[in-house]
Amino acid sequence: MIRTILTYGTFDLLHVGHVNLLKRAKEMGDYLIVGLSTDDFNILKHKQSFYSYEDRKIILESVRYVDKVIPEISWEQKREDILTYHVDTFVMGNDWKGKFDALRSFCEVVYLPRTDGISSTLIKDNLRDDS
Repeated sequence: MIRTILTYGTFDLLHVGHVNLLKRAKEMGDYLIVGLSTDDFNILKHKQSFYSYEDRKIILESVRYVDKVIPEISWEQKREDILTYHVDTFVMGNDWKGKFDALRSFCEVVYLPRTDGISSTLIKDNLRDDS
C-alpha cells in the first residue's frame, strides 16, 4: 500500500531548509504532494514571493522528492486535500507546531524541525542589507 505524504508552503527562494523538509517528508512515505501557496493566497497571508506561483511550481516539480504539486488557495482546503488524495501523513515545519492538530482525526500530523540558520525571510533580509 502506498503511503501518501502532504505538506504545504510558499517555497520562495528554494534553499537547503526547503530541501531538507521535502527529503524528510518523502522519507515518511512513498508519494509526496506539496500544496504550493498561490500568489493570491500569499497576498491574503500578507506575504510576497520573489518568484511567481508558476515559477515556484516548476522549481518544486524539479526536486526529486516531490511527486505532485497542487495549488494552495486557502487555509480551509487542507482537510479536503487530505480526503481527496488519501493522505496518510500531513507534515509541516515545527514553527507551525500545534496549528494543524485538528487534522489528526483524518491522518497523522508531524511537525519536523526546521533547518537552523536558513529561511527565505533571512535570505531576503540579507540581500536587502547588502544593497
